[in-house]
Amino acid sequence: MSDPITGAREHIDAARKAAATIADIPADTPLIPITQVGVIGAGTMGGGITMNFLTAGIPVTIVEMTQDALDRGVATIRRNYETTVKKGKLDAAQAETAIALLTPTLDFGALAPCDLVIEAVYESMDVKKEVFGRLDKTVKPGAILASNTSYLDIDAIAAMTTRPASVMGTHFFSPANVMKLLEVVRGRETGASELATVMALSVKIGKIPVVSGVCHGFIGNRMLSPRQAAAHALIMEGAKYWEVDEALLEFGFPMGPWQMSDLAGIDIGWHRDPSRIESIRDALCAVGRWGQKTRKGFYDYDDNRQRTPSDEVKAIIAEFAAKEGKVQRDIGKDEIRERLLYPMISEGALILDEGISQSPGDIDTVWLNGYGWPAWTGGPMFWADAIGLQTVVDGLTRDGQPVAPLLAAKAQAGETFG
Repeated sequence: MSDPITGAREHIDAARKAAATIADIPADTPLIPITQVGVIGAGTMGGGITMNFLTAGIPVTIVEMTQDALDRGVATIRRNYETTVKKGKLDAAQAETAIALLTPTLDFGALAPCDLVIEAVYESMDVKKEVFGRLDKTVKPGAILASNTSYLDIDAIAAMTTRPASVMGTHFFSPANVMKLLEVVRGRETGASELATVMALSVKIGKIPVVSGVCHGFIGNRMLSPRQAAAHALIMEGAKYWEVDEALLEFGFPMGPWQMSDLAGIDIGWHRDPSRIESIRDALCAVGRWGQKTRKGFYDYDDNRQRTPSDEVKAIIAEFAAKEGKVQRDIGKDEIRERLLYPMISEGALILDEGISQSPGDIDTVWLNGYGWPAWTGGPMFWADAIGLQTVVDGLTRDGQPVAPLLAAKAQAGETFG
């Protein structure tokens, strides 16, 4: 959409390097030796997480509840390695060496000798609390216990154990064997050695680690929420949903919010009652529009997954807009981008002000490596500095959106985040 912002590449490199260090933990903090890793759950995330360690030469014990689930998970891991070999990213001998380091089991007790255990089960607080209660009684003292959660409160999970210093979050991004970003979530009582160990280990398994404090959604998903809310508001006011996606594609994102919903699966978290229609998502799911996997979601998809806007979806959106009494108008792509992106900057300012993120560069690193924010901008916070924080404040005010106190203060003082 635009020429690279001056200094963006240098900022990206410096921010990535800085993200690997933790401001209040000395460089000589002793690390915990990690020679055996446990993973709970052999589904998409658990299998992908497992592959990172196997490829790095670290043995993994993977635990499932049923033999069928375990067999499926192991078969998927093997198939993923075969694909990697075909692409020339790994040779066949290396793949077999990696797979040989895997121990699949139904025995939860087999996790006892592990130095690090990563839980990758269903995203439910009740389920995760139960798992960590069991881990506390099973795994040896001194082991690190990590939750692969996208949103949940790590402190509440840690409270289920007698060793909260050993507990943290490791938010891998899907597919976990491919995506580079790893949000390492530092709980209130997470120990210095434990945190430093996972940060160092993250680099060893080929990840770009960024530390986040505890809050709903951490850094990345917390900033994604206002963008999704803005995308919904726009289509209720008359913006074409495909134009909302195109506005971000033109900016440099790999996909827009509605494409992302189709890829992830619109039915994720759906209540599964076709007669209960309370949202656009409910209406889409009720007619089988679950996303790319059913070849129809917000878009219709052909055999090559090429998308076209759907008349059925247009009608569903129009019906909901009418129910809400929204006045329909044409909305240009500049306004669409402003309303999608500026609230993210404000949320980023809150994240900084609350100490959830160590620095603006950490936020940029998360969004560049986990969410496809276009590199030409240097990341959301660097981009905000480049276009001027007062520009962001004026846009938010014009659109009736909240302005974070830190953002307002910096804009008024003529300062930048950087």
